[in-house]
Amino acid sequence: MSELPRRIWSEEDWGRIQRGYQSRDMDERWDVFTEGEVVFLHRSWTGFGVYAATFAPVENGGRRIVSALVERDGDRYKGTDDGYDCLMLELVITAIVLGEPASELRSRLVELTRRDSGSADVPAGLVQHSVLGLRTDGG
Repeated sequence: MSELPRRIWSEEDWGRIQRGYQSRDMDERWDVFTEGEVVFLHRSWTGFGVYAATFAPVENGGRRIVSALVERDGDRYKGTDDGYDCLMLELVITAIVLGEPASELRSRLVELTRRDSGSADVPAGLVQHSVLGLRTDGG
């Protein structure tokens, strides 16, 4: 990916990210697991891997994504916009894995989706549910 999230995740966040997240029902869209320093994000319905993000420690503590890959096979994933994928990678980790509200990221997702679809009246809830899904409590 040519664009990466700039966020620095705390060591506590990294511990939670390493535990991953497994979808529990059809309203959840993502399964996330970690092997070593790499976090894999797969679509729950198909099992297709969409993102693989490599984390590394930063000088003053915490971790950041230092490289990431995104699926570009159109039969597996329709995305082609690096900015959108940068946002989605951060949003899935933040909202789904960590369970944070991620209001700003969610708003940016809705804005991008409305712009790219050419339809300014697409309901925000529909956008979020269709691509991000829900997070079951206790994740």
